[in-house]
Amino acid sequence: MIPGTLLPKELGGDGNPLDVMVLGDPIERGTIVKCKLIGVLYLMDRGEKDDKLIAVKQGTSFYNFDDLEVLDDNYNGILEILQLWFTNYKGPNKMISNGYGDKETAMKILNSAVKAYKN
Repeated sequence: MIPGTLLPKELGGDGNPLDVMVLGDPIERGTIVKCKLIGVLYLMDRGEKDDKLIAVKQGTSFYNFDDLEVLDDNYNGILEILQLWFTNYKGPNKMISNGYGDKETAMKILNSAVKAYKN
């Protein structure tokens, strides 16, 4: 999750901070790391927005990738794997994917969530 963010219910969200999938070497849960956004996986969790921002960790080979297309070109099938995992980790038919968005869209989602948290 990204501290200082909120996906409010009144905007269709789940009322929680934004989730982020950080690609890179393993990190301990709760660790704050520097990374950059490269896209977003649009998800619905039982009717509520539960988008997952996708970021790459600074200091790793993933940090060379600036968008999802380049990531998928270098790690063929990674986007399908992420989508498959996120649409099934809560059980069948709980999470629905609406595809991916680019890094600009991910930044808009992040900025909106920061603004919502401050308000």
